[in-house]
Order: sequence, then C-alpha cells, then structure tokens
Amino acid sequence: MASAEHLGDRLARLRRLADLTQEEVAERSGVSVDVVRKLEQKRKHSARLPTLHALSRGLGVELTALLGDPPGAPSSGDADPPQLVAVRRAIMPPLFAPPAEPNGVERLSLALLRREIAAGWTLYHDAEFGRLMDVLPGIIADARFASAVGNADGRAAGQAALGKALQLAGHLAIRLGKTDLALSALERAMHAAEQSSDPLLAPMVSNSVAWNYQRTNRLDDAENLAVYAADSVEREHSDTAEGVRVWGGLLMSAATSAARSGDYDKASEMMATAENATRRLATLPQPADGKMISVFSRSSVRIERVRLAVQHARPEEALALAKGMRLSADTPPSWRTWLLLDVARAHTDLGNADGAVRALEKLRQIAPAWMRHHTLAVAIVSDLWAGPARPPGLRKLAEFLGVAN
Repeated sequence: MASAEHLGDRLARLRRLADLTQEEVAERSGVSVDVVRKLEQKRKHSARLPTLHALSRGLGVELTALLGDPPGAPSSGDADPPQLVAVRRAIMPPLFAPPAEPNGVERLSLALLRREIAAGWTLYHDAEFGRLMDVLPGIIADARFASAVGNADGRAAGQAALGKALQLAGHLAIRLGKTDLALSALERAMHAAEQSSDPLLAPMVSNSVAWNYQRTNRLDDAENLAVYAADSVEREHSDTAEGVRVWGGLLMSAATSAARSGDYDKASEMMATAENATRRLATLPQPADGKMISVFSRSSVRIERVRLAVQHARPEEALALAKGMRLSADTPPSWRTWLLLDVARAHTDLGNADGAVRALEKLRQIAPAWMRHHTLAVAIVSDLWAGPARPPGLRKLAEFLGVAN
C-alpha cells in the first residue's frame, strides 16, 4: 500500500491534464482553494464524498478517476486478467451464438441454480472477489441456458435467475472499477427482469443502476431513478416483506445521492423515513431466501446514516447513531466493516485517537485484507500517524498498512 497513489497526487495529475490551476479547480468545483492545496501538498489525506464529487465535476472526470482503485481491485494499466476476461465474456457472449449447454443435466435444476447465485452474493458481500470471478461465468452461462429452454413458466423463472446473476456481475464490475462493463451487465439484467417471473427484480436492478450512476457522478440520475422505482414498489408491493425491503433499499439509495449532492437535510429525512419503515418488517412473513433481496433492516439503515453523518463532518451525530447499535444477523460482513471504518473516522475527526485505534483494531481482526486494500483506512491511519498523539496499537496498524516512517 505504500506505493499506492495518494489522493493529492491523483488530484494534481488530473488537474494538470485538464490544464487548470488550483484556483480554477476550486472555482469550478465550489470547493475552497485551501482544500485543493492541502490535498495536493498531502497535508490532507482524505476528503468528504460530497467534496470529491464536486472536485470530479470541476475536473470533468468520473468520481472513480479521483477515488483511485477500489478495495481488492488494484489496477496496473495492463490487460484484463483471464478471470475478468471470462466474466466479461459471460456478460457479453458472442453475438448470434446459441446458449452453451450447462455442465451436466443436474445443473438445470432452478433450485440448485438459485442456491449457486445466493452463494455468489455471499462471496460478494465477503469481498471474495477473486473466488467470485472464478465461479460467476459458469453461473451466468447456466442461468442463460435455463432462460432459453422449457415451457413459458420455466423460461420466466430462468430469466429471473439470469437477471439476478447479471445483477451480481454488475455489482462485481462496479467493485472492480469497471463501471461501463457494470452498466452493460445491468442493462442485460433489466432486460431479463422484464421477462421474468419476479415483479421485484426490475426495481432491485434499478437500485444497482443507481449505484453505478453514483460511482460515475450522475447523482441527479441516480436519485431520480431510485425515487421512481421506489414509488412503483410502494404502490404495488408494500404489503410484503420483500416489497418493503426493496422499497427501503431504493429510498436509502436516493438519500445517499441527495447527500452527495450536498442536501444532507433531505437525505436525513429520507433515512429517518426508511428506518421507521423497518418496524413493519417485524409484522410481515419473512422471505424464504433473503440473500436474493435488497439488504434492508434497521441495522443497515443505521449504518448508512452513520456513514452519511461522517461524510458530512458530523462526527458527534455519527457516534451517537452508532452507540449501542445491535447488528442483525443478516447484516453482511461488508456493512460491518464499513461501520467500523466510519466510527474510526468520526473519532479521528474529534481528535480521539484512542477511540479511532480501537475501532481500527477491530476492523483489522475481522477484515484484514479488506482493510489493507481500502484507501480510506490508509488515509485515517496516515492522519493519526501524523498527529500529535500515537496511542498504543497505532504503530502496528501503521506498519500493517505501510504508512509508518
């Protein structure tokens, strides 16, 4: 990680490519020139997401260009590795070719196929991206075959499986920084959803598309799409746990887009509405397979509220929201790691190095690989290491992330 490009270096490089001065970038972005200078001089190791969105707009680049490599997906500029080539080919198979037959008749079982897709989502939430790339092409191929054979009902169920597999491929591509490939996967997922037997699949894919738009700085498009899809789910599926979960996930997505656009009050109101709606889940029969439905619970909403508060320089509010939180059993590990990282950031912002180190030590215990690859974790430890106090445990974290002098 010590050789990873600093945010300030990326900002300076993109600014020079755009032939802009620091003052011009600040004016175009609506960001203080002091922030631009401190980032480029590496006196600041990180910036709030709304600030990063503003800077990317001012530079005329996608947010991903400014953020650098996402967790677990270092980019060297070389050709795609064979694993990713296989995923790309599965998403976009050769034109006009018949679907490949699955490996063995037993793989035509839709029940088995759904279990494989659910296992793939588990790998994704565990940040096991390499293992997911190994199995995903086969899952997509089997789902594509299932969508093309049998009677009408069987094909519709196969389309539902194909849509969910392609949605997973879209999420993986976003995590790998391949937003164009992600959009191709999600467009195909939406097409499958429209021909499927699952009326909630299209809104779930819409949520994934909204996330892709967020990553490419299309915040208005992301918010509008999420709100439109949420309204349709609320009209037609508000009486089921599945419908409430999909609606809630869409509302959270809209809130995140609003917050990153700078409207924190609007986002906070949406999040409070979503959290109130989680009470309804306790009164409704639970879905048979929650892994195939949007992540939505009181825990997930509260985690996202903590994240937004941290990103908008409200560390006291973030810690108050996180205090005493009991995570539900279905909270994915990736959400748990984000919570610890946000708590560490809030403590750092308040000058509580001890609290930040405690949160980071927990994070290292449960997700060391994820932490090593995450630029925000490196930035927080760098800030702590450059600070006036170095509490016990900080040196080990700094050495682990390669930022110790």
